[in-house]
Amino acid sequence: MQTWKLKKRAMQKSSQNPWGMRMTAILLLVLTVVVGVYDFPSVWNKGVSFVQAQVGWAPPTFSEVPFKLGLDLQGGTHLIYEADMSQIAEGDRNEALEGVRDVIERRVNAFGVSEPVVQTTTTGGTYRVIIELAGVLDVTEAITLIGETPVLEFKTPGQEVDRDLTAEEQAQLDTANEAERTAARSVLNRALAGEDFDALVAENSIEKNKDTTKGVVAGITDGSYFAEYAALIERGMVPGQLYKNLLENEDGVSVFKYVSQEDKKEMHLSHILICFEGKTGCQSGLSQLDASIQIGKLKKEATPENFAELALENSTDPSAATNKGDLGFAIAENYVPAFGLAATALPVGGISDIVETDFGYHLIYKQEERTIPTYTISRILMELSDTFDIIPEASPWVNSELSGKDLERAAVQFDQNTGSPFVALTFNSEGGDLFGKLTEQYVGQPIAIFLDGTPISTPTVQQAIYGGKAVITGDFTLEEAKVLAQRLNAGALPVPVDLLSQETIGPTLGLASLHKSLTAAYLGFLFVALFMVALYRLPGVLAVLALILYVVLNMAAYRLFGVTITLSGIAGLILSLGIAVDANVLIFERIKDEFRSGRDLISSMDEGFKRAWAPIRDGHLTTLISASVLYSFTSSFVRGFALTLAVGVLLSLFTAITVTRTYMKNIRGIHALQAPSLYGLKRK
Repeated sequence: MQTWKLKKRAMQKSSQNPWGMRMTAILLLVLTVVVGVYDFPSVWNKGVSFVQAQVGWAPPTFSEVPFKLGLDLQGGTHLIYEADMSQIAEGDRNEALEGVRDVIERRVNAFGVSEPVVQTTTTGGTYRVIIELAGVLDVTEAITLIGETPVLEFKTPGQEVDRDLTAEEQAQLDTANEAERTAARSVLNRALAGEDFDALVAENSIEKNKDTTKGVVAGITDGSYFAEYAALIERGMVPGQLYKNLLENEDGVSVFKYVSQEDKKEMHLSHILICFEGKTGCQSGLSQLDASIQIGKLKKEATPENFAELALENSTDPSAATNKGDLGFAIAENYVPAFGLAATALPVGGISDIVETDFGYHLIYKQEERTIPTYTISRILMELSDTFDIIPEASPWVNSELSGKDLERAAVQFDQNTGSPFVALTFNSEGGDLFGKLTEQYVGQPIAIFLDGTPISTPTVQQAIYGGKAVITGDFTLEEAKVLAQRLNAGALPVPVDLLSQETIGPTLGLASLHKSLTAAYLGFLFVALFMVALYRLPGVLAVLALILYVVLNMAAYRLFGVTITLSGIAGLILSLGIAVDANVLIFERIKDEFRSGRDLISSMDEGFKRAWAPIRDGHLTTLISASVLYSFTSSFVRGFALTLAVGVLLSLFTAITVTRTYMKNIRGIHALQAPSLYGLKRK
């Protein structure tokens, strides 16, 4: 009798349910609801709509961002390429194939393709790359994305053509030119007849930026690229006059109108730039205070005699290494406003005070100044074929040894004076040596930079350039410069690739797979829940509550870490659900064993959780090891399976040990819920 009383007293004492335990259980239930809303906001939003229709007030709604789905669920493109290894030594072929894979991965990642899969195979003496792009349903777009190879070439002046045109080719060129001149004369006649010139520009000009410039070219001088127009204007044309003949040059054939003349001061300037953090294109790492101290010191030291040397030694303008800060002749409008105004106010031979622009602090030295006429024209540029259109293989340029393979990095930077974007190139050590030798050999001559066979810049070499750095300038918009740098950084494919097969997996097929997978997941969860409740009764109900939290935490992890859900990933989730249930089964069976051995309900629960921990821990650990191996040494769908399995195993440890235990500790102190039959417990 005394023993029974002691047991009853111990049971009552241990079954006391502290406030903290109750709060923990409540927080876990709230967490289940909150995370469920985070996972499936559409369900919450539908409920909000219903409430609003009934009472006229509604709680806040949440944005419905879909889960990331893989190729097998949302559709996409499947491509197989074969690499041409005929020019690659056999021992280097595997490395070249890996290089192809790396380049393709960089390209698809740069364009934001969701969870691309890029694999290589080398069976049967063939070298293939298999690419899966989820969400890309346009095969043409995908092929362009993968196969586009930015070929960067540096070419030196060569023979204009390597042979004369044949009689047939010359006749072909003459016929083409005559047709083009006829078309241009037709446009000229329409302009002479009084048609709106701006409308003719929009209709006929081939200039790529005509929508913004409307064909207007300003600031033309005798020494500019458009000097031919200036020469014709100076023969006696007046503002507003249309030139009555066609003008032919290397750009094409033009119809142009003289718009206006303005006399401007052309200044020969040099500058020293000290940029600092926060300024456009600055990479010096200087703070504003350090830059201010440095430019102040240079201001005290600078004289007309030592200005060039100070610029060479101190200026952060990348071009100072080659031009010692000399900017040549230009009008004020060619510079950013603050720089142009300060230069205009300077006397010849003067050095400015410190000038701040978007690029940093400047000192400006005005070497010379002269007044020149500048002209503004409006032109309609039209096509005019030349020898290279008839003989495509002919070129005025010869390939040098320097090419895109020597490129280490490309980055968008900005001209500190005009704000125009350009692409800065950094070569590797071999490329730097080649570039130095090229510029040394061709001082005073142009070196053309070609991208994909098209010249994008033909700068004239002023002096030898060492250090492995160069720039690509041109009429770039910021977006064009970014795309160019991106393409150059992506690199060229190490070997040519041929497309063997292409396949589009439509979203309908993917949607059917998704629905079947979700149905399997729902049924799997339902059967597991029924099994747990039928076998373990009240603990089974609590285990189901813990499993609901387990599922929503899994889905939240997929959202939070951007996991792409595939069919195999759903399989991994369902398998991990079984592992989570297995942990609960071990605990509950251990509780039964302890109760049958003579323990009371509460001590049976405590011992059951304690003694079940070791096998649960070891079982989960071995599964994690298997998932880690699968993830590390496989690819594609197997990797997705391993990832979802690992996430599920980790979360099942939390829900089985912590969540289920918290719920059971809360209910065991309730007198009405202490009957062993509610727990499926029986004495021997």
